[in-house]
Amino acid sequence: MLRKIMVSELALGMHIHEFCRPWDDDPFWIAQIESQLNDTQVLQRIRHSGLRELWIDISRGKAPDAPPAGDTAPTSLEKELQRARQICGRARQLVMAMFDEAKMGRAMNVEDIGLLVDEIASSIMRHPHALISLSRLKNSDEYTYMHSVAVCALMVALARRMGLDEEQVRDAGVAGLMHDVGKMMMNPEILNKPGRLTDDEFQAMKSHPEAGLKILQETCRVTRAVLDVCLHHHEKFDGSGYPHGLAGDEISIFARMGAVCDVYDAVTSDRPYKKAWCAARAIREMAGWKGHFDDQVFQHFVKTVGIYPIGALVRLESERLAVVMEQSEHSLLTPRVKVIMSARTRRPLEHRTLHLGKAQDTDSIVRIESPEQWGIENYNELWAGACAV
Repeated sequence: MLRKIMVSELALGMHIHEFCRPWDDDPFWIAQIESQLNDTQVLQRIRHSGLRELWIDISRGKAPDAPPAGDTAPTSLEKELQRARQICGRARQLVMAMFDEAKMGRAMNVEDIGLLVDEIASSIMRHPHALISLSRLKNSDEYTYMHSVAVCALMVALARRMGLDEEQVRDAGVAGLMHDVGKMMMNPEILNKPGRLTDDEFQAMKSHPEAGLKILQETCRVTRAVLDVCLHHHEKFDGSGYPHGLAGDEISIFARMGAVCDVYDAVTSDRPYKKAWCAARAIREMAGWKGHFDDQVFQHFVKTVGIYPIGALVRLESERLAVVMEQSEHSLLTPRVKVIMSARTRRPLEHRTLHLGKAQDTDSIVRIESPEQWGIENYNELWAGACAV
């Protein structure tokens, strides 16, 4: 397994896979690629080289003593949000580069795709909601790229919730990352149109799954599951979707998962033609779309993100407004929340955390509220902190 580390973490016994620096004619760098580090002088030379990061293969050599960037030890939402912000930044650049390569008909780097999915999967192992929640906060000009990252994270989390094995979890993540690559071939004026699409424009948009399949077949070695999600993530369980009008079991389990994850991130993101729904409203609305999703997959998805997802604004029985900060391991109805305002007076309250469902916090959620209707500015900072900026 490959892992990126800082040069300061490098130690004797590690297997160097690749240096994070451009190739040059220095035979020293070339000689160390794909080799075991057993020489103290070589180690010192690397540390004093100006190099910052490198890839090591922990399946062929020693792993870092300290927890690495890819470790999976559980952590708090606050800590993982900081790491998730860095992952999202790197992911955006990588997906942008990969999609640009695909648009030009050049091969995409399968290893880079796999490493990014592994990094996202590790974040979800450390905290199942941090990166998923943070990925909703995307700018309109980066939507296509960050939508792919968000769907990747949702697919990984959903696959784990459904008990799929790690190879299938990885396939689900790659499928989420690549499901919309066909949009690179769409007319940007149609893709970003602020108003309703005409019939002709909608027909053009409906061609993106087949365009994506062609791109992947020509430029990237991926599994059949990944190809299937790319082609069929707009199929609906009742047969009314596209491009082939598949229904029920004709749609693969991965494509059924992709349909839910794709829609959820789309409706919780600002688009040129509509404002984002809050995460809680998205779950409520999607639950009413009979025939759109596989019911069992959707129920697993609800358990993945929560009935009251992180960042949702809720009204409590005590007539206080609170922000959902953490899901409960025992009940979807009793998350951890941060009280912020009185619903009676509309005045701010001293922030206080309640563990709903615990004996000392007997309050309960009455309904979901809209931050805009309450005039709450910089709302996302209340749960995401500096990561929301």
